[in-house]
Amino acid sequence: MLFNTYSFIFAFLPVTLLVFYLLGARGRTHWAMGWLVLASLFFYGYWNPVYVGLIVFSLVVNFFFGRALIGEAIPPGKRRLVAGTAVGLNLALLGYYKYANFFVDNFNQITGSQFHLERIILPLAISFFTFQQIAFVVDAYQRKAEEPRFLAYCLFVTFFPQLIAGPIVHHREMMPQFLEKDRFRFRMSNFGIGVTIFLLGLFKKVIIADEVAVYASAVFNGAESGMILTFFEAWTGALSYTMQLYFDFSAYSDMAIGLGRMFGIRLPMNFNSPYKATSIIEFWRRWHMTLSRFLRDYLYIPLGGNRQGPTRRQVNLMLTMLLGGLWHGAGWTFVVWGGLHGFYLVINHHWRAWRRRVKGDENAGDGRLAVCLCWGMTMLAVMVSWVFFRAQSFGGALAVLQGMFGFNGMSLPQELASSAGVLSAVTAGWVVFEGIQVNALPLGVMAAAWALAATIIALAAPNVCQIMARFDPAFETYPGELKGLRTPWLAWRPNIRWAMALSLMSFWTLTNLMRVSEFLYFQF
Repeated sequence: MLFNTYSFIFAFLPVTLLVFYLLGARGRTHWAMGWLVLASLFFYGYWNPVYVGLIVFSLVVNFFFGRALIGEAIPPGKRRLVAGTAVGLNLALLGYYKYANFFVDNFNQITGSQFHLERIILPLAISFFTFQQIAFVVDAYQRKAEEPRFLAYCLFVTFFPQLIAGPIVHHREMMPQFLEKDRFRFRMSNFGIGVTIFLLGLFKKVIIADEVAVYASAVFNGAESGMILTFFEAWTGALSYTMQLYFDFSAYSDMAIGLGRMFGIRLPMNFNSPYKATSIIEFWRRWHMTLSRFLRDYLYIPLGGNRQGPTRRQVNLMLTMLLGGLWHGAGWTFVVWGGLHGFYLVINHHWRAWRRRVKGDENAGDGRLAVCLCWGMTMLAVMVSWVFFRAQSFGGALAVLQGMFGFNGMSLPQELASSAGVLSAVTAGWVVFEGIQVNALPLGVMAAAWALAATIIALAAPNVCQIMARFDPAFETYPGELKGLRTPWLAWRPNIRWAMALSLMSFWTLTNLMRVSEFLYFQF
């Protein structure tokens, strides 16, 4: 089931909220919690009921492993073995469903063998609920987790707002909330805040992300089919996808935060305007923050982090990002994406170390021009990596990059050809004034306009959590990240002005829900 459908907005969500708060009002908190677990399993199984058994099996096994590690039943000498077995089972489950076909196909290509494995349909959310439970098992082994109650643990794993595509929640953030009786009583303030955040996220998905997606798909599909892309076309496609991915995924996270707040539950912040970052290190503190937190705490630090010298630190960064890339998908393009970001991070840390040696302070103030240059280099690096992230093959990725860096010539859309006669004479044919069609969709001024408009919004506008900052919309994934607005008039308040704005945005959004599209991170 998708958030951006009439059936979810006008059927599933109202019924789930109504029953939840009716049970809570009568003091039947366990019944209310059980109802929310069942509703979440229905939400999950709506796509493919077969995999409901998989998530139930996973949560039951991890619950008992975690409880055993927290208690005293396991002898001290065997705790590591038990924890390793639990983590291994999680990784084996993820590996089979997500990577079995990938490894078999690559083995066949390398060895020339003919092993055959039926295509395995990737269960929704397996990457997300597996990581959440690995964190719980590891913390239980380290005695950082409290003994869970079964219903609270089930809800921690299955809570439908964040189940499918995150944010990746932590047991310390979630399970204590499920045990507070006040959470089961209806509060108009929570409901109003939640509805506002949800509607803002829905607007980002339907009106912005889905619109620029059309142009991104046209370019990347054209590249895969062998079309030669010129400078204008390649940059329009790359920029469109850069904005589609941000507005699509951040919209899901915003809607998840809003839905959680409707139930009185706070989720962690997952995006903090990442395209405003002026370095790759800062980018990863702002982009998919709950994933970067997990990779730091449960992969990078256990590998040794920065405690064993600069060389080992660089190796750990590369390994972490390569595995983070593979987590996103079973394909070499994802590995290259992760490797690029690992390389970027290594370079960024070297740059900071050089500044410490030369200037004595890596954060020494830079002029506005230097800051803009750093931002431009960061965005260029990110966009190049997104090309591999989006492309279906290396050939498609290289075709887009060749166009972006001018190897296939330059072009302007047809709409500008009639007014560019002087430029045509000056360049003597270097600029080709012919529009192209990719999958019957003309790429021209409209495509560029949408991509640029989305870029301006991403760079100039505050994010949803900043707009709602006065009302503590979410946990700070990294302490101190959620700051107030420099433009207080943009901050949300329960008043007529905001009610009218949200009404117009909602009308625009709801009238466009007929073109239903899945969220990009559903495939991961």
